[in-house]
Amino acid sequence: MRTVTITGTRQTGHKDLAEYADLFEQYLNPFARAAHFYIGGAAGIDSLALLWLADRTSAAITIVAPGTMDRQPAEAQEAVARSRGRIKEVVELGAAELQSPAYHARNRWMVDHTSMTIGFPHATEPSTGTWQTIDYTAEQGKPRLIVPV
Repeated sequence: MRTVTITGTRQTGHKDLAEYADLFEQYLNPFARAAHFYIGGAAGIDSLALLWLADRTSAAITIVAPGTMDRQPAEAQEAVARSRGRIKEVVELGAAELQSPAYHARNRWMVDHTSMTIGFPHATEPSTGTWQTIDYTAEQGKPRLIVPV
């Protein structure tokens, strides 16, 4: 079974939900039949991808939080609660402070536990956690698929 990290921008208001659904259909669905997706449990792409995968596929889903889920944004908590029956596992890494180092550690953890990354960076954000995750995936010699949004 292929294991896939999903990473992406938190800023998703520049497209409507139908556009994201179309992107996920094109770039996540081809892997969904035989994949286990690891998603960061944050707002934005993480929550949108979780809801899409839970509603439209039978793929295994693991949510990974840098601290605990009760410290994640409300949007993310709601998406996880709504998809609870479809989530195989929630991993809480227990970071005391939810600053950039905790999110980067969470992203590296996901890449270390998966065989590839699909990234959805915002086109105008060249230096973000999404790109750091994509770059870390490359450093590990793993495939990555980049879908600018």
